[in-house]
Amino acid sequence: MSFLISFISDPTLISLLCAAVLLAVVYFSTGYKKSAFKFPPGPTPLPIIGNLHLVDIRRQDKSLMKLAEKYGPIYTLHFGFQKVVVLTGYEVVREALVNYTEEFVDRPSIPIFDQIQNGNGLFFSIGELWRTTRRFTVSSMRNLGMGKKAIEGRIFEELHFLIERIKSFQGEPFSLTSFNCAPINVTFVMLFGERFEYKDPTFITLLRLIDEVMILLGSPYLNVSNLPTE
Repeated sequence: MSFLISFISDPTLISLLCAAVLLAVVYFSTGYKKSAFKFPPGPTPLPIIGNLHLVDIRRQDKSLMKLAEKYGPIYTLHFGFQKVVVLTGYEVVREALVNYTEEFVDRPSIPIFDQIQNGNGLFFSIGELWRTTRRFTVSSMRNLGMGKKAIEGRIFEELHFLIERIKSFQGEPFSLTSFNCAPINVTFVMLFGERFEYKDPTFITLLRLIDEVMILLGSPYLNVSNLPTE
């Protein structure tokens, strides 16, 4: 009885108990409820974090390939409360993208980007809004020269700069981000009529910011924000 009284009088223990009960309610009521779809097999998810503990954020490719050895080329992972179907291997990915285009054309909603962009934009919109935005973007880029003979000379010119950039390393290892310079510069030429020098501080900053966004988009921990709200 004295233990029970001590427990009740300790605000820290009470807070921990309430938090544990709340997490349990969330987990069992909405977290991993059965779906109408039959998902491929995969590792059993832990409460809240799902299978995040199985993925090395620094080498996601190796982690996913290792899981494929156990669960096959198509398996299911849980990133937080977000179910993810993983495809590994050229043949499986090609079949999915070629024979099941409509099924794989969409993308999941990521709450953190919904808050930033309000569901708008080419990169973060989903569904019909994404399709409409993409059609508009492709049409606009074609009007600016994409896919036409006029831009070919600009592409070869930028290729020359990229080759000179690679030669400047004199056979020493260098960051693969250097390969991003050429396509980004071609896009800038189409949009603004000018290109950046590869050592331009503004250009280097833009490349760094783009790289940071790509790393963030590829992080499985991004889906921790997909906590159930219904």
